[in-house]
Formats: sequence, C-alpha cells, structure tokens
Amino acid sequence: MISLLPVGGGNEIGANCFYLNFNGNGVILDCGIHPQKNGFDSLPKFELLENKSTDYVLISHAHQDHIAALPFLIKKFPHIKIFSTPQTRALAELTLHNAVSILKKEISDDQFEFYTHDDVDLLIKMINYSEYEKGFLLQSFHQQTEANVTATFFDAGHILGSAGILLDNNGYKIFYTGDINLSNQAIQTSAILPKVKVNTLILETTYGATDSSQLLSWDKEAERFAKEANKVLTSGGSILIPVFALGKLQELLATIWLLMQKGKLSQVDIFTGGIGTKINRVYDYNRYVVNRIDKEFELSAIPQNDYNELTSTDDFFKHPLIVLASSGMMIKGTSSYEFAKRFLQQINSAIFTVGYMDENTPGFKIANANKGEKLFLDESDKSIEVKCEIKNFRFSAHAKREELLAIVKKLKPDNVILIHGDEHAINWVGKEILSSFKKTKVYSPVCGKEIVLSNQEILNK
Repeated sequence: MISLLPVGGGNEIGANCFYLNFNGNGVILDCGIHPQKNGFDSLPKFELLENKSTDYVLISHAHQDHIAALPFLIKKFPHIKIFSTPQTRALAELTLHNAVSILKKEISDDQFEFYTHDDVDLLIKMINYSEYEKGFLLQSFHQQTEANVTATFFDAGHILGSAGILLDNNGYKIFYTGDINLSNQAIQTSAILPKVKVNTLILETTYGATDSSQLLSWDKEAERFAKEANKVLTSGGSILIPVFALGKLQELLATIWLLMQKGKLSQVDIFTGGIGTKINRVYDYNRYVVNRIDKEFELSAIPQNDYNELTSTDDFFKHPLIVLASSGMMIKGTSSYEFAKRFLQQINSAIFTVGYMDENTPGFKIANANKGEKLFLDESDKSIEVKCEIKNFRFSAHAKREELLAIVKKLKPDNVILIHGDEHAINWVGKEILSSFKKTKVYSPVCGKEIVLSNQEILNK
C-alpha cells in the first residue's frame, strides 16, 4: 500500500512535513517549522510517526518552513537517512546555525529542548546529496524489493538548490513540487519538470488565490520598482526593503544592481547585512553548476555596505540609499522590524515590500497602511504614525495559479494533493482542476489524516 500522512503543513504555509509509506518504506518530505508559531506548536506533529516506519527524509530546499525542524526529527529518529541537493546542504549549514540563535531568542518555554550548534554540525555531516536529474535508490531497510523507491531531484526554480522530488515505487510515480516557480527571476531560471506521467502530484498553491494580472513578469516589475524608487531617491529619501535572507535578498540585490548598471535606477549606496552576505557567497560558489540566467554574475562583486556597522539608524537618512534587511515579513526582533520603526517616521523616505506577507505579521500591517495612519506593530510598542511612502511589489518566487494548472496538464496525475496555501488558494486551484481535468481526484490534506493513494493489488496489475 502507498499512503500519505500530513505531519505538518498541508492547508497552511509553514511546518511542511509529509510522510509517505511505500509498502513499509517510510519517506518523509521536508521538515520545517511554522514561522508564526512558537515552541512545540511551531513543529510538525512528530508523535504521528512514532509507530511508523521512518527510513528517509528528503529536503526540497533550505527555507525555514521546510528544513528548520530537521534537527528535532533526527533527535527523535536518529536512524533516518537524509537527502538533499548539494546546494541545499551548503545553505542548510548557514540557515540551521542561524535558526539556533533565533529560536533561543524567541522561545521562553523551559520544556522546549533546543538543538545546539554542535547538533547542527553533526547533522550537516549526515546529509547525503544528489545532483539534479540523477536518480538514487531509497532501499527498504527491511530488504523488501516491493518497498524500494527511486528518487530524483528536479530544479524547482525557487531558490538555489530548490528541488521538486520525483519518487518511483514499482512504476507508481509521485511528484512533490516543493516550492516551485515556472518563471525566470534575476538570477534563478524557471523550474524543470519530469517528462513522465505521474500517478500522484503533491502541489503547492501559494498564489492560488492571487489574480495573476497582479503578478507582472520579473522584468516588468523591476521597471515599475525603478520608477517608484527614483521618485524617492531623487527627492533625497532612502528606501527600506524587507527581504528573506535566503532567496529574496539575492534576487533583489541582483535586480537593483542590474537596474543601476543599465542607468534605469539612481546609483546610491546599498546596505545589506547578517547571514544574507554569507548566503551570497554560496550562490556565487555554485554559479557554474546550477541553472542560472548569467553564470558569470557574482553577488559578492556588487558594492555593499554592512548595516550592522552603523552607529545609529539616523545614518540611513543622511543621504539617499537602499537598505535590504531581513526578515521579509518584518518579524519583531529582526533588523527590518527595527529599521521599519524609524523609516515609518521619515517624510521623504519609503518602505518597499516585495513579496508575500502573512496576515499575522508586522509586515502585513505596514504593507496595508496609509499615510497618516497610526500603527501598533506590536502590543508592547507605542503607536507609530505613518509618514513615509509605502509601496508594494510582487517579485514572486512561486508559480502563478495558471502555471500550477499547467503542471497538472503536463504531468497528467490521477490524484492531486493540494498543500502550502491558505483556504482560498487551495479552493481556487482545486475547483479549477476538477473543472478542467474531469478524471483527476483532488485532496486537501488535513494534518494527521492518512490518504491511501494505491493498494498493492493495483500495483501488481
């Protein structure tokens, strides 16, 4: 029997973790934390796996909602073998060490057992890696050939090292998209899909509820960005751009620099800092071995100033400049959150958001604020009057909803399992699939509820 059990994620974005059982061979896809929850609530429900066969865990990419709970999983099930792409392994070393520091700051639960930097060092050594489009065997620990699975990573076009994962068990094929993007960014090229029919597609739906007319191509959005940025910079103001340190920082930094080089954007100082600069070096180091728009382009060659070296945030307003600071949703305690409190009070300056904002974050409040409005970013903080400009852009690293349907059309699955989206996103994609692909079954998984995908008798026919 082949079945799927959501252990985390499913009908939300966060704590992604999905357990597949292939006739006794237990394969886990991703193991993330939920960025808007704390302590035990932020983790997948590992107790659901206690009486299950747990043999392998495959990591699609190094974002926290897909990888940050991996050390907790390995503490609980130390025998599990881990696989990722080489690039995800390299990025995981940075992001998991960073997560140690962040979690200790955010969580005050004495019962919550943290992992340490030593744990991360050991974990990284345990990660096996495979390049794109090179199949590798997940052999059943019980030596049952009917349980063996061949796995293959395909470039998902989301961030460096991101992968869609094809799993083949005796001809039954499952494709897990992870976070997938079918359009070029500034650095990253679009995803590559398997050239086979699959039986089950596990499909992300991040932008399922978003009208695609609101999502311009990367180049068109860059032009819109340059036009608005020039207004601020030429009037003497500065711009704060909250970004995720992994992926969004690299893509926006490249976009801004290329606009400056083409004479489309005023040449001003660029400020970056934190873990993002280390991630830049991993992007540069791997530029010849992965799909890239321009393999010669180096992020480290872009002139950058470190905002951590400033003595005061007042320095941001002495002359026009651009600040790229994490986190992307301006979570309390991060650089972008602290900087935003100052930028909001500057009449000539601006905050430019560039991606998805969870409704429960300070970033969402700021993105939807109007000039003159008083914001409470956090219950413990004073209100801040919005004096700066706020502009919202969509530099998407996820597939548009029509592209999600195109994946279904190309892979011709019998079953589609919709994940990584809110209720509206999953409902829109599900309705369209049922309407356009009459013979396809659609599932919206619930954490803890198993979905049987195939019985052994069917496999043997």
